[in-house]
Amino acid sequence: MTLYKDFVGIDIGKFTFVVGRHSSGVTKEYKNDVSDIKRFIKENRVILSDSLIVLETTGGYEQALAVALIDAGYRVHRADTRKVKNFIRSYGSGAKTDVLDARALARYGYERGGDLALYQPRQEQAQALFQLVQRRSDLTAMLVAEKNRLHKAEDEVVRASLQEVIALFTAQIAALTGQIKALIKSDKKMQQKFNIIKTVPGVGDVVGCALLALLPELGHLSRREIASLAGLAPRANDSGRSFGYRRIGHGRAGIKPVLFIAAMAARNSKTRFKEFYEQLIAKGKKKMVALTALMRKLLIVANAKLKEINALQ
Repeated sequence: MTLYKDFVGIDIGKFTFVVGRHSSGVTKEYKNDVSDIKRFIKENRVILSDSLIVLETTGGYEQALAVALIDAGYRVHRADTRKVKNFIRSYGSGAKTDVLDARALARYGYERGGDLALYQPRQEQAQALFQLVQRRSDLTAMLVAEKNRLHKAEDEVVRASLQEVIALFTAQIAALTGQIKALIKSDKKMQQKFNIIKTVPGVGDVVGCALLALLPELGHLSRREIASLAGLAPRANDSGRSFGYRRIGHGRAGIKPVLFIAAMAARNSKTRFKEFYEQLIAKGKKKMVALTALMRKLLIVANAKLKEINALQ
């Protein structure tokens, strides 16, 4: 027996969003602003109360609408864009419009509704932490790019320009790091989680902040679920009597790079994690495979430590 009477798909852009109902196929466009979001909810409150609302992650353009719907008491699933695209391709349709995408999202909800988790927006401080960590990550990537250009630059004017930009990025990254630490320190629960995550070998301030911001589910999921969410769960590749090489899949953006940093540090530490890595190498595993396994182990240990604390609270 289904939990929902209908399924509503919403294709969101920067300026507008299109709403489609699975039961009727009817679609309607609204402006992606506060007044039209309120109008959409008011016009469809009866339909929305018994529906699962499916919308994609679209670089933050969906955030205001998703939060408004949840605050109004409606059930929302924030779909993985890659999964939705593969779902649409499975029907052999190459056409793409906002109306078609809205209907496809509604159909996705209809066919997968029983397995789709409801979206839980981050709390205000957690959201602020997420944005600060994302901004620091963006600046770090730009800093690396400018340093690489500096190595190749020969013209003195170009070198001076690059050095000036590098100094600016470095100062901003340091300032953001201070703001991130201050935000964590201002919240006792967040500070406790941060301190626990940092007890895992290889996890320092940068990695700890990133995991806290990017993986709020830590401590609330099983080891398999958290590994899958991070894209570190090995996937079977077997057929008949043939047993293919296991590979990891896509995961939440930003998780693997920070865990890779932690794994590199743990590999060189005098801990059981170094022994774990060396044992895999001794068994003939490739270095990257062993590092990936170490990344997964670090994540699972952090998850288990936080789960113990959650159980006591």
